[in-house]
Amino acid sequence: MSHRDDTTRTDAELTFAALPPARGRGFAETWWGRAWLKALEDTALDGLQLKKGRKHARDGAVGAVSVRPGRITAVVTDRDGTAQRSDVLLQELTDEEWDRFLDMAVDRAGHIAALLDRDMPPHLVEDAAAAGIELLPGIGDLEPECACEAWDHCPHTAALCYQVARLLDRDPFVLLLVRGRGERRLLDELQVRSAARAAREEWAEGEGDGDRAGAAVSAGVRADEAFAARDILPPLPAPPPLPGQPGEPPSLDTEAKPAPGVDTAALELLAADAAARAHRMLADALGPGHEDQPWEPELTPAQDAVRLAAALEPDGASSWAAVRLAAATGRRQADLALATRAWRLGGAPALAVLEEDAAPAPELLARAEALLAEAWEDGERPALRASAPGHWTVPGADVQLRLGGDGRWWPYRKKGARWAPAGPAAPDPASALAGAGG
Repeated sequence: MSHRDDTTRTDAELTFAALPPARGRGFAETWWGRAWLKALEDTALDGLQLKKGRKHARDGAVGAVSVRPGRITAVVTDRDGTAQRSDVLLQELTDEEWDRFLDMAVDRAGHIAALLDRDMPPHLVEDAAAAGIELLPGIGDLEPECACEAWDHCPHTAALCYQVARLLDRDPFVLLLVRGRGERRLLDELQVRSAARAAREEWAEGEGDGDRAGAAVSAGVRADEAFAARDILPPLPAPPPLPGQPGEPPSLDTEAKPAPGVDTAALELLAADAAARAHRMLADALGPGHEDQPWEPELTPAQDAVRLAAALEPDGASSWAAVRLAAATGRRQADLALATRAWRLGGAPALAVLEEDAAPAPELLARAEALLAEAWEDGERPALRASAPGHWTVPGADVQLRLGGDGRWWPYRKKGARWAPAGPAAPDPASALAGAGG
């Protein structure tokens, strides 16, 4: 039986029948389902309560789930048979925010087609965020209420959140309902706005001046929208195949002298880097599951300089470029070497752990302390001294753990008087310390 068959629907509430146990599988398979769980796991201060909640959800202890604007409710049964009513609250969008969301969705036909296909592509969430609307919850947004009277997320509210991730996988309209609008109302409002816009455009074409109408025609349709609507449009040609290697950048070694101030060697290096990046981005876009991946944030000039330095050939042929990049970013050569090592291990997040001094958020720091207490068996925990906010050093071993802003752990080793990245990030402190040889 599909989930739509065992769901009671009204415009203001959805009620899902209890799901079967989830043994042997994860709770979230879509990127937005994983984002929901990340909001829970970043918010909860006690990892043990989350573990108990996962087990409750995995064992089928969560009853029917009721979803309505601002609130999700279910009864969760403990192992001793005690039933607890549990609620998770999420702030509704305001009417003004919904107006901006609906205008954005009408502007992008592909967004409507994706939602009707029970999909929530990253660019929909990105476009909503650009309009000032946060669809997915962030840290602290999932507020727990439970009859067990716990002040933080307890096993019951955690189990409810894990179960909701399974529901979100199947139907992203669940999230939109919690934010304040049901599926039927949303589709009706989209239809009204689309019809009104079409009428205005038809009037403008018949009554407006020719230049304005011509400009509207020449603007065309975005390629991503056309492909998103491929099931309701005439067949489109298949995308071109991926080239075997990046394109060859133009050679600037000509008989004519360059204009004053133009460095041809630097231009050739930048052109080759752009070609390699374009090839990688195209390969990623054509790979399976790309549409479920969130967009990478734009790099700052300082971050991009380190990225470019990390891409240089290690044989020294481009050492002049590393010297210029170090000077342009205000780094010494040794500092740039550490930065490029961090970048090769983990990109921008690893570089931030190396160079940024900002203390982690209090909630993240409290969760980290709890993880440090649970990561080792009794008697195996190494001596760890907090040497700075988010940094823990093993005295006498020249080994250090650093907490990243995303909750991952990075191993460091002391090289002379400097701390240097010693390996990639790990999800828990014990694995990270092992990666550093600690």
